Formats: sequence, structure tokens, C-alpha cells
Amino acid sequence: MDDKAKITELLQPYLKDDQLYIVDIQVAGRQGGRLKVTILLDSDAGITIADCADVSRKIGAQMDEMNFFGESPFVLEVSSPGVDFPLTFPRQFVRNVGRQLIVTLADGNTRKGQLESVSDDHIVLDIESEKQSKSKKKKEADLSIDVPPVGPTPILFEQIRKAHVEISFK
Repeated sequence: MDDKAKITELLQPYLKDDQLYIVDIQVAGRQGGRLKVTILLDSDAGITIADCADVSRKIGAQMDEMNFFGESPFVLEVSSPGVDFPLTFPRQFVRNVGRQLIVTLADGNTRKGQLESVSDDHIVLDIESEKQSKSKKKKEADLSIDVPPVGPTPILFEQIRKAHVEISFK
């Protein structure tokens, strides 16, 4: 079992009966040197600094007690993923209904629009029409290039390679 799997197992009692969930665990550095352990947690209602501090104290003490990395010192950071971190779980999409997303599909195409809804296997993104120059429109018409869909479009989770909330300061 690798370090991430062991840390995931250790975290289970502190996730408050699945109210909190693990978004990512990263272990950086080398054995023998200083290690940095970053744990990103979230919840359906959002996570507080107090939640992160509580989990950090508990898991940190447990890892110290177990001598988790042997003699290697480590720094532990427990936080929320932040707005710039990609959405990876359906639970994260639900919290962002109504927000603008940029979605990169498995085929490399990108879709941008407002997240309208989330179901078990897909999202519905209200895709904006792209502003194009007249020459590009003509070229697409001449070459019968696939024009991206416009309006409410279902996208299966399995088709999503990466999704970000578009940060806007309007």
C-alpha cells in the first residue's frame, strides 16, 4: 500500500460520516529529506478553516505517533481545493450549478458555459456561442468543420478530462 492509500485510510474516521470528502492527497519530497503532505478536503456545504485545522491536528498527531515516514520530517497541510482547482467529483459540480465552467473534453475540445444541472452520469452545460470572424465562419462552412453545440448540452462525466470554474470579476 502506498503513502496516499495509507493516508486515505487514516483519514476515514475524521471525515464526519462522509460529510467531508477527500479531493486530493499529495506527498512531495524524498524519504530521508523533508516531505510535504498536502491533503485537500471538501464538503457539499463547503469546508471551514476550523474543519481543516481539526483534521490537521488529528491526522498529524496520529502520523507522528505512528512514525509514518520513519525518521523523515514532514510538513502537513490540510486545506480546501480552492476555486482554481479542477472539479473532479460529481459532488463538486453540484455545488457549482449556476456558475460558468470551462470544460476540456476527452477528445481535446473545450466547452464554455453555465452549469445548469448535474445528474448521476452527466452535467448539462448551457454553452455560449463563440464569437468568430466572418472568415472563420466561411471557412467552417466551406470545410464542414464540426461546429460546437450552442445552448443546453449534456456532457457525460466520462467525457470530461478537466473542468474549472471560470473566475470572473464582473
